[in-house]
Amino acid sequence: MSGKILLVDDEPGLREAVQAYLEDSGFEVNAASNANEGWDILQLGLPDLVITDVMMPQVDGYQFLQKLRDEPRFQALPVVFLTAKGMTTDRIQGYQAGCDAYLSKPFDPEELIAIVENLLKRQASAQTTNEGENTPDIAALANQIAEIKAMLMGKNAIAQSPSPIKIDLTPREQSVLDLVARGLMNKEIARDLNTSVRNVEKYVSRLFTKTGTNSRTELVRYALEHGLTD
Repeated sequence: MSGKILLVDDEPGLREAVQAYLEDSGFEVNAASNANEGWDILQLGLPDLVITDVMMPQVDGYQFLQKLRDEPRFQALPVVFLTAKGMTTDRIQGYQAGCDAYLSKPFDPEELIAIVENLLKRQASAQTTNEGENTPDIAALANQIAEIKAMLMGKNAIAQSPSPIKIDLTPREQSVLDLVARGLMNKEIARDLNTSVRNVEKYVSRLFTKTGTNSRTELVRYALEHGLTD
């Protein structure tokens, strides 16, 4: 398996050893000695995965990860923490910060490779799903658009018979619902709301749960019938 990896660690010996092992395993590795240098490397090109130490001077791993998650381009980027701190509370803090995997030093290099390969496979699968979402079967898409247009044309008649059912939506869920009703796909919604596709998928899933629907067409129909969207 191959992929581009950014490795950030302030310990030269460990950094060089991990980089060599990753490259021997077929990965392309860019290494940085601190978080600021790692951030500069990220501006030159998006890697497939980031491996970063936690205990670093100036900017530690938690701060580096937060900076990544605050940037829309990097919100879905898999991040692995390497650290000498192996306490359960430290691992919990790492996961709460948004890391995808946590490996305590010293570690078995083969375990690191297994974690990296698993995360890259998961990332590739998610990208394939998202790409497929934007190239649906033409006939199915045409039918969906036709149904939504028909519902929009009948919206005024529907509005005259309001439903007593009330659904409480958060402001972000409402924004996602409005864009779904306009026929936008997840990537387009993510771009409009300046968030990640993964987050949009979570909001759409919550909308399905709250409305008891199973598809975007059903969701739009439900929203129009119950006055949940304009």
